[in-house]
Amino acid sequence: MDPEFREEAPQAPQGEHKPAEQTPKPPRIRRNLLAEWANALLQLGLGESMLRVGTTLLSLVLIAAAIWLMDVFNKQVPLNVRTRPALAAGPTPTAFVDPSLIPPPMDAAIPGVSRLARPHTNVPTRPRTELEKYTVQTGDTLFGIAEKYGLKPQTILWGNYNILVDDPHSLSPGQELNILPVDGIYYEWLGGISFEEWARFFGVTAQDILEYPGNNLDMDTIGDPANPNIKAGTWLIIPGGSRELVVWSAPLGVTRENAASAQVMGPGACGAVSGGAVGFGTFIWPANKHYLSGYDYQPPIHWGIDIAGDLGEPVFAADAGVVVYAGLNKYGYGNMIMIDHGGNPTGFQTLYAHLSDIAVYCGQSVGQGDEIGAIGSTGKSSGPHLHFEIRTTTYFVNPWDYLPPP
Repeated sequence: MDPEFREEAPQAPQGEHKPAEQTPKPPRIRRNLLAEWANALLQLGLGESMLRVGTTLLSLVLIAAAIWLMDVFNKQVPLNVRTRPALAAGPTPTAFVDPSLIPPPMDAAIPGVSRLARPHTNVPTRPRTELEKYTVQTGDTLFGIAEKYGLKPQTILWGNYNILVDDPHSLSPGQELNILPVDGIYYEWLGGISFEEWARFFGVTAQDILEYPGNNLDMDTIGDPANPNIKAGTWLIIPGGSRELVVWSAPLGVTRENAASAQVMGPGACGAVSGGAVGFGTFIWPANKHYLSGYDYQPPIHWGIDIAGDLGEPVFAADAGVVVYAGLNKYGYGNMIMIDHGGNPTGFQTLYAHLSDIAVYCGQSVGQGDEIGAIGSTGKSSGPHLHFEIRTTTYFVNPWDYLPPP
C-alpha cells in the first residue's frame, strides 16, 4: 500500500493495557429449519397438500380470534343491548308482549305494497241457499248427480217431478234439472188449503218454509203463517220435506193365480194360470255378464239391478217357473217378462225389462237357464242393459242376496 495514505494506528492512552490482537472468526450462518422442511416437502411432492392444510389452520385461527374478540366486545357492552348467544343452555323463557304495543306490519302502512298470498289459505265453505240448474251430461246417473251436490237421490227426484216423474230411468242428456241447496222438496204452492196443513203434508212446519232464506220471502208482508200472502203458482223450497215416491215398478203379488193384477202395467198381462213349473228357490245370473252397467239396488228409487249386456245378447230365466207377463210395459220398462216361481216358501217372482226381444208367451213353463228373450234398450233406458228384479208376493228383495257371486 502507498505509504502516503497509510493511516497511523491510534495510540493507546497512557496507563491502559492494550489487548493482544486476535484473529477474526468467520461469520456464523444460522440454519432455517422451516425453510429446509418446506423444501424437503416440495421435493417429495407434498407441498400443495401442506399449503391447503396450512390455509385451513390459518382460517380456523382467524375464526377463533374473531369469536374471542366478539366475546370481549359483549362483556364491555351493557347487558340490555348484548347480542343473544347462538346456543342457549336450556329452554328460553317466553317473554310477555302486550299486543297493543306491536306496531302494524310495514306493508300495511305503505301504499301499493301488498302482503304475499298464503299458498294454503283455508277458504271457509259457505252453505248454499239458492236453487241451481244442472244440465244432464252423457253418462250421468241420478245417484252420481246427487253425490256431486251432497244430496240424497230422492231430493233430485223431488225437485224435478215434472221432468223425471220419480223415475231414475227418465234421466237423459240435455235435461235441465233443479238442484236444491238442501235435502227436501221443490213444490208449487197453489193455494186453496191452509198453508200449515200443506206444510204438514211434507213433514215440516209452515215456519220452516217461510223462514228459509232460499225462498226470499219478506216476513214483514207474509201476515198470518196459516194463510200467508204468497201468490198462487209460487215455487218454494221445502227444506227437510219428504213425500212418497211414485213407484213405477210392476205391482207385487203378480202370481200365476193372480196374473191379471198386472193389467195396469200394459198389454203384456196374462190371465190366470193353472199348474206349471215350480222353482228351486235358488237363482242363477240371467245374463252372460255378471256386473252392472247402470243403477244398483237403491230402494225406494230403484228396486232392481241393471246388469250389463250388449244389444241382442240372450236373457235367461233365473229360476224355473211360469210366465205371468210377456209384452210391452207402459210405465218405462219397455218390453218386459215376469216369471212366477210358485211353490217355494216365499213365493218368488223375477222381472226382466228393457228387452229387445221376447221369446216366451203367457202361461209358458220355463226351466232355470232357459233363454227367454234378448237384452235391449226399450222403454226409459239410456242404453242396452237388463233391468232385473227379485220380489216376493209382499215385498222386494235385494238381488245381491240371492244371486251367486259374480
